Amino acid sequence: MSDNNTAVAGASLLPTYARYPLTLVKGEGSWLWDDAGNRYLDFMSGIAVTNLGHAPARIKEALLQQLDQLWHVSNLFHIPNQADAAKLLTDNSCGDAVFFCNSGAEANEAAIKLARRYQQLVQNNGRYEIITFEQSFHGRTLATLTATGQAKVKEGFAPLPEGFKYIAYNDIAALETAVSDKTAAIMLELVQAEGGIHPVDQTYIQQVADLCQREGILLIVDEIQTGIGRTGKLFAYEHFGIEPDIFTLAKGLGSGFPVGAMVAKEKLREGFGAGSHGSTFGGTPIATAVVKATLETIVGDGLSDRAAAQGEYLMSQLREKLSGASFVKEVRGLGLLVGIECTGPVADVITEAQKRGLLVITAGPNVVRLLPNLLVTNEEIDEAVAILAELLSAR
Repeated sequence: MSDNNTAVAGASLLPTYARYPLTLVKGEGSWLWDDAGNRYLDFMSGIAVTNLGHAPARIKEALLQQLDQLWHVSNLFHIPNQADAAKLLTDNSCGDAVFFCNSGAEANEAAIKLARRYQQLVQNNGRYEIITFEQSFHGRTLATLTATGQAKVKEGFAPLPEGFKYIAYNDIAALETAVSDKTAAIMLELVQAEGGIHPVDQTYIQQVADLCQREGILLIVDEIQTGIGRTGKLFAYEHFGIEPDIFTLAKGLGSGFPVGAMVAKEKLREGFGAGSHGSTFGGTPIATAVVKATLETIVGDGLSDRAAAQGEYLMSQLREKLSGASFVKEVRGLGLLVGIECTGPVADVITEAQKRGLLVITAGPNVVRLLPNLLVTNEEIDEAVAILAELLSAR
């Protein structure tokens, strides 16, 4: 489709996305094809969504089987797939109870609501404030964009909900100053993905967890982008020796099918009784069939360990090939969530990479973000690194 025809075809859409001039029509494994037949090596994975690559056969089989049986019923009835998917999550995590929804923003919205409701109605202490972090990203609903520590996502949406504080990441003094008798929860990403691929400091997150335990504050970990094997563990919190009270999931949870989940500790069950929260499409038979198949594949095939090994290979190759590039400041990340921080803006690097058949994305103005699927091969990594080395070394 030509650029002009694409523009005409999209004229009925609100212009909420700054779209690249590509129309992608087919995917398989690590590869995508556009409507002109051009092939692209996908190191975006739909922004950490297609963790099993495009159109994985096992997920497709589960989806097609469920489509022949039942698409939707109300959550006023028992849904076996939903119960099975929830058990897979609790059996493989520190959590005890799951709420299914449709997206990461909804999962984080549910986490904020549960934290406040538990503190106010179960603990009866009136706490409502949520502490989050500068450069964080938690979603686009009014509550979750307010929770996000980036001013750019809030422009034009005032008045925003009250009850949020923002502090510097990895700064325990700032956190201790921010905590008060109104603090219901601390909410953070263990790798700030949209904020530039910044992993949390090991000592700091242990201090955060200890403070929460000591002060009766809930610890919420946003695993929307880091979860489902992406960082080399099924969930990123496993790297750091902590157990959140609540953690949230989406993106890779459904291998491209829209689904989200909030997972909570047993003590929080009382905070979300019947009628306290809900979602018409949360945890449908179709969505949870996909979740089951995705988790069974990643856990059963040991793909988190594979992601750890491939992430180590990717970062080692990037550091080697980019060692002489003055434009590159640092390569960092965790598992297959990798960032290349540069000395200046990288938007044109993204578009030049597309012209060479590689899809990558930014994480802030100066960071190239790489998110290959968990099954990416060494050969595919070598091809992507060669393209990036050529582009970044020439600057």
